[in-house]
Amino acid sequence: MSYDDVEIEDMQWNEELQAYTYPCPCGDLFQITKEDLKLGEEIARCPSCSLYITVIYNAEDFADNKSKNNLDPQKRQAVAVA
Repeated sequence: MSYDDVEIEDMQWNEELQAYTYPCPCGDLFQITKEDLKLGEEIARCPSCSLYITVIYNAEDFADNKSKNNLDPQKRQAVAVA
């Protein structure tokens, strides 16, 4: 059972860790990366103890929105047709 349920909006983005963090009662931080969230992970773990929290978030906010041909619209190049 998780220690708590925490909204992603209540977590802080940590540039150094490249992860969302939330204070753990042990003094360290619960951590979850954007990659974890993209994969549907909802558990943020503390690296210093056995506690973990459930992160509440909208999975669509972190889903890869790649087009079928894997090109972003800004990266597409025009092709001249004769």
